[in-house]
Amino acid sequence: MSKTWVVVADSSRARIFTAARNATPLEEIETLAHPAARLHKGDLVSDKAGRDHNPGSTSHDMGGKSDAKHEEAVRFANQLCDTLESARTAGRFGKLYIIASPAFLGIVRKQMSAALQKLVADDIPKELTRQTPADIRKQLPEYL
Repeated sequence: MSKTWVVVADSSRARIFTAARNATPLEEIETLAHPAARLHKGDLVSDKAGRDHNPGSTSHDMGGKSDAKHEEAVRFANQLCDTLESARTAGRFGKLYIIASPAFLGIVRKQMSAALQKLVADDIPKELTRQTPADIRKQLPEYL
C-alpha cells in the first residue's frame, strides 16, 4: 500500500494519477466526468423563482438560496470521494495529493471521510485539469 495517488479536479472533471515510487512520473489511471457541471445555471433549473407582488410595495424574488451549480459540484465531489473511499478500503493507495480549483477543493474537503482525510499528504488549490502529467508533476514535491 505504498502507492501514491494524485487527484487533479474541478467541478466537472477529475483525473486520478498514480506514482509507483517517490520520484517517478505520474501515470493517469482513471478519469471521472460530470458534464452537468458544465451546463449553464438556466439549464440546470426548470424555471425561474416565483415573485411576490404585494399591493403597495415592490416585488421581491421568492427564490431559494440553493445554487444549482453548487449543488452539481457537491454531487460530483460525493462521486469523487466515493471512488477514493472504495480505493482506500481496497488498499490501492497509501498517500493522496489533491490538486483542485479552490472552490471545488473546499467542497471535496467537506465530503471526505475522516479515514480518507488522514491519507491526504497535501492539497493544492490550483486549476490544473487540462495540464499534462509532466506539468502536474512539477506542482508536487520531488519525492512523493
